[in-house]
Amino acid sequence: MTFDKRWALLLIPCLALTLGGCGGSSDESGAGSATGDGVGEKIVLQVEGSDTMVNLAQAWAERYSETNSNVQVQVSGGGSGVGIASLINGVVHIANASRKMKDKEVARMKENTGKEPVEFIVGQDALAVYVHKDNPIESISIGELADIYGDGGETTTWAQLGVKNTGCNSGEITRVSRQNNSGTYVYFREAVLDKNDFKLGSIDQSGSKDVVSLVSTTPCAIGYSGMGYATDEVKMVPVSKAKGEAGIAPTVENAASGAYPIARPLHIYTAGEPTGAVKEYLDWIMSPEGQQIVLEMGYVPVGDTGASAEEAAPSSEDAAVEEQPAAEEAAEAADASN
Repeated sequence: MTFDKRWALLLIPCLALTLGGCGGSSDESGAGSATGDGVGEKIVLQVEGSDTMVNLAQAWAERYSETNSNVQVQVSGGGSGVGIASLINGVVHIANASRKMKDKEVARMKENTGKEPVEFIVGQDALAVYVHKDNPIESISIGELADIYGDGGETTTWAQLGVKNTGCNSGEITRVSRQNNSGTYVYFREAVLDKNDFKLGSIDQSGSKDVVSLVSTTPCAIGYSGMGYATDEVKMVPVSKAKGEAGIAPTVENAASGAYPIARPLHIYTAGEPTGAVKEYLDWIMSPEGQQIVLEMGYVPVGDTGASAEEAAPSSEDAAVEEQPAAEEAAEAADASN
C-alpha cells in the first residue's frame, strides 16, 4: 500500500503536541485535547511566549502542580510573537504576551482555528531601565531614552547626559536591546520611541534575563527589561516623562498607581473561551493564590484578585482584540515568520 502524504500532515502535529494524542477530544484552547486518555495519566498544558513573563509562568506552573498533581504545565519562552504564532497554529493552549495581539494576528487566528482570541490581563509590569550598579546616573527622561535608542537620536555618550561614568573608559553608551520578536521590543518602540525606528548598532538579546546579565558586566551599558529581573549587580534608573522632572522609580506601587511612565499589562491569550483544565488553570492564576505569586515575582497584581478567569476576560463582543498601532516592519515580519 502506498503511503499517502496527507496522513503525514495529520500525524506531525499529533506527535509534536503530545497532549494525549489525536484520539482525544478537542477543547476550546485550540491546541487539541488537554485531558489524559488513561487512568492516572497527567493532563498536559502547553504555555509559550513572552520572555518577560517566563519566570512568572514557571512559578505559576510549579505552584499549581503542588496541589494539582494530575496536571503538568509545560512553559517555554521565545518572545510574545512566538507564543502568539504558536497559539494561532494550534500547538499551545496558552500564549503569554507582554503586548496586545495585533489585528493581523487576530485575523490569522480566525482563519486558522475559526475562533476568536480571548485576552486575560493577569498582571502589570514596569519596564525598567537598567545600568551597571556603579553608574552614577540618577534619573533619565523618556526623551533622553528616545535620543539614545531612536533612529536619528544624537546621544551617544554618557557625558551628553551630564553623567561622569568613570567605570566606562570610552565614555560611549553601549545600547542593549531586545530582538524584534519580543513584545518588550515592540512596547518600548511604541511607548518610548513614539513608533520611530531603533538606531542601528545595539546589542540585541533574546531574553529579558540576558539583557540584565549583559548590563551587569558592562559599565558602559544601558538596557531595558521587566522590573522582575532586577539583581544586585544592576541599577534601575528612575524615569520621568519630561527632562527636568523628577524621575519615578519602577516599583510595584508606582506601576499600580500609574505614576511610573512605562508600565504595561501582562496578557494571556487563548483561542476561544477556555474550558476544562485550561479554564481551571486560568481561574487559579486570577485567584488570590495565583495573584500573590505575581507580587512575589516582582510584578503588580491586577484588580480583584478573587476574580475568575471568566470575570477577567473581555465580553464576547470584545473578544476580537482591537487593532493596535502598527509596530516596526521588522517586528511584524518576525511575528509572521514564527
